[in-house]
Amino acid sequence: MSGRPAGPGLVARFWSLAEVRWAAIATGLFALGGVAQLLESPPALWWALYLACYVTGGWEPALAGLRALPERTLDVDLLMIVAAVGAASIGQVFDGALLIVIFATSGALEAVATARTADSVRALLDLAPERATRLLPDGEEEVIEAADLAVDDIIRIRPGERIAADALVLDGASDVEQATITGEPLPVAKTAGDEVFAGTLNGTGSLIAQVHRPVGESVIARIVALVEKASATKAKTQLFIEKVEQWYSVAVVVATLALFGVPLALGAELQPTLLRAMTFMIVASPCAVVLATMPPLLSAIALAGRNGVLVKSALVMERLADTSLVAFDKTGTLTTGSPRLAGVHAAAGVDTTELLRLAAGAEDPSEHPLAVAVLTAAQERGLPVPPAGDFDSTPGHGVTALIEGRRVAVGRPSLLDQLPDHVAAETRHVVTHVEGAGHTAVVVVVDGRPWGVLALADHIRSRAAATVEALTALTGATPVLLTGDNLGAARHLAAEAGIADTYAGLLPADKVDRVRHVQARGQRVLLVGDGVNDAPALATAELGVAMGRQGSDLALQTADAVLVRDDLSALPAMIALSRRARRVVKANLLIAAAFIIVLVTWDLTGHLPLPLGVAGHEGSTVIVGLNGLRLLRQSGWRQTT
Repeated sequence: MSGRPAGPGLVARFWSLAEVRWAAIATGLFALGGVAQLLESPPALWWALYLACYVTGGWEPALAGLRALPERTLDVDLLMIVAAVGAASIGQVFDGALLIVIFATSGALEAVATARTADSVRALLDLAPERATRLLPDGEEEVIEAADLAVDDIIRIRPGERIAADALVLDGASDVEQATITGEPLPVAKTAGDEVFAGTLNGTGSLIAQVHRPVGESVIARIVALVEKASATKAKTQLFIEKVEQWYSVAVVVATLALFGVPLALGAELQPTLLRAMTFMIVASPCAVVLATMPPLLSAIALAGRNGVLVKSALVMERLADTSLVAFDKTGTLTTGSPRLAGVHAAAGVDTTELLRLAAGAEDPSEHPLAVAVLTAAQERGLPVPPAGDFDSTPGHGVTALIEGRRVAVGRPSLLDQLPDHVAAETRHVVTHVEGAGHTAVVVVVDGRPWGVLALADHIRSRAAATVEALTALTGATPVLLTGDNLGAARHLAAEAGIADTYAGLLPADKVDRVRHVQARGQRVLLVGDGVNDAPALATAELGVAMGRQGSDLALQTADAVLVRDDLSALPAMIALSRRARRVVKANLLIAAAFIIVLVTWDLTGHLPLPLGVAGHEGSTVIVGLNGLRLLRQSGWRQTT
């Protein structure tokens, strides 16, 4: 997903969860019991294995259900335990053990998902350093814990350090990599008066800054809070399901007790009355309903996985069908996330090839992303890169070097401020044109004369426009763009992708507000992003989808699904697959409900033999299971872009 193996540490982390251990043990005992039964071993052996499965897999939900009873709450977990015990009491211990395994495994998966989300949110705080260098009034320095920084403290930020707090620059100049906060693809020049954020990475310059926000209220800390709050809010959507489970559980228990108690009160014999009541509880159990839902959704998840999409749960796969609007982040999502040369604007009398060759020579010693883009462009054109001498880099401005006896300067448009107005005027017009088109302007000056402007841009992904068109047709609404980048770059990219609504210059909290605003209009938003700055919005949206190759750990963990191959065309295919899965689920639920109604009616109004009841119950399970497995076929994945 992110290019890193899970490793034994992750396995050990999950194994440390009690739910995972008990579910694994219960499943193993169930499998051993099944093998022993098939091999016609002594009944005492496989009965013992099944009963051990009961204990290991059922004690936690049973205890939780019993503790909930004083609060007048009866859930399906406790009902399943009672049904399992009832099945065992009339000799159907295999059916009971199967119920136990299903619910134990479900609880384990939920525990794993919760643990992973909590770990990823805690890991976000590691972006901010543990220590900071504070300047004392007498000019001395002291290294303190970052958590001890207070508002108005003066800190020194050295080259290559992560910034410990949100602060205002007092002195110095540097480029700061702050994509984790704003999503901007390139380092941002910082000088006196500019704000820097905790957790961002300082470049090659040194900064003196004044803390202006408590550490616990920094932008990065607020991102954590937003993710946690949004995740908790999203969990409330399950309240309706819990209410249905409650009523169903009460109805089955009341009906079972009535079916057992009333005939006894009227003088019926104990054994046949108990047999009928237990048969009712078995045929009324929701196993068929559960399996009517899960096989198609899990099959769809498996099919999506084979095509480069990781869908994290069956609930996510089902809810994808409700998507009515898709919102995209820009950098690293609709674009590749790395700048490339988009154009060369040479001054009059200057050869474009010579301009690019000299610029590449000057940028060769630099590690700045813009330098990499210039060098790559020169290499792709087969230009020999001349060696650079007397190289110098000025953070926030650019680089200078001696190339073949000529002094070459490459950097931001601020280089033109050092030249007379009549010399720089024409180049300033070119810069304005380049930036108006949404590109980054890089000025090249040779021996004090402007030679031209290089236009750099973050390239749109190859299938972005086709994906936007397909999503528009599928959802009935044109996707929107939410980005922390500047408005010019955002509008240029949106025009290429076919997006009309663009919201630029957004911080993480702004993206959350925008998502909530759209949701307030009744639309179900699917947000696609890749960075830490997208995580709160990913959690706030009904569904979040992260880019797998370049996505931050928090985005990958917060998102409900991951495009492992960064293939945007998988988005419409994923939504279409979810809608097909939902149709299969509805058909399966009708089949399962029909079986339950017929079997329960038979048991209540006639005499349903226990073997026939079990056969009908298991038969409905097999039918809906096989129907759901149809979605495993590759033909179910239909990419339209």
